[in-house]
Amino acid sequence: MGDLSVFTMNEYIGKAKVLIEALPYIQEFRGITVVIKYGGAALVNEEIKNTLIQDIALMKYVGFKPVVVHGGGPEINRMLDKLGIKSEFVNGLRVTDAASMEVVEMVLAGKVNKKITTEITMQGTPAVGLSGKDAGLLKVKKLKPGGEDIGFVGEVTEVDNKIIKTLIDNDFIPVISPIGIDENGETYNINADYAAVAIAGALKAEKLVFLTDVSGLLSDRNDADSVITRIEASRIRELLADGTISGGMIPKIQCCMAGVEAGVAHVHILDGRVEHALILEIFTKEGIGTMIYS
Repeated sequence: MGDLSVFTMNEYIGKAKVLIEALPYIQEFRGITVVIKYGGAALVNEEIKNTLIQDIALMKYVGFKPVVVHGGGPEINRMLDKLGIKSEFVNGLRVTDAASMEVVEMVLAGKVNKKITTEITMQGTPAVGLSGKDAGLLKVKKLKPGGEDIGFVGEVTEVDNKIIKTLIDNDFIPVISPIGIDENGETYNINADYAAVAIAGALKAEKLVFLTDVSGLLSDRNDADSVITRIEASRIRELLADGTISGGMIPKIQCCMAGVEAGVAHVHILDGRVEHALILEIFTKEGIGTMIYS
């Protein structure tokens, strides 16, 4: 019985130390805007998803201004399969004809967006779901990778952030699906990572966080424990040039670099498969992913 009491007390002391470790980060970052690109494993695994929703709520409670931009590829694939519509990709981008675009908008702006919005609101932190079509938030032009027309796939040309700022100023968490419109009012699918970059740049966000399926940038691609916790953007360019960053990591890092070039002070790449990844990265000394800074 005595051992149990000691164990319980040590456990409580450990929890108190964690809170104290977080205190300087809460003080330093209170009031900052953080754009969180939320997708991949973070959307698929319900247990992980619940912890990340809690993280977003906690960030709001301690004074951060979180903005969530989400994807939803697996949900889109499932719906397209049900409807007998084939999924095709070019350079990682979904080929989106008119029929597919209807499904993409229905899933992203409807099912996924409203589910995330509800889950955040249920934590006591009111959220409002938007698509990039609302109030002309995301204006786009047709994207043609390598000159190839892949349908209704757009790249962001302009972000009208008034509606986001209005929501933030009134204590709501904006939850944004990556759907935009062109100058003719046509609807386009946008890569969620680059939608997050554009929004973070327009908001002059201090932090942009990508929840991914990797633990971070590795100094040795064969050693999963060689995560680089902090790295300057100029050094990233050297690692790209010498081949240290290769394969599937290249587009992830290029997207992070786009965030830095858009004016974001700190861009984080985190493993969205880890419980409470957001809190562990932002509120602890070492973090669990990679932070890129300019």
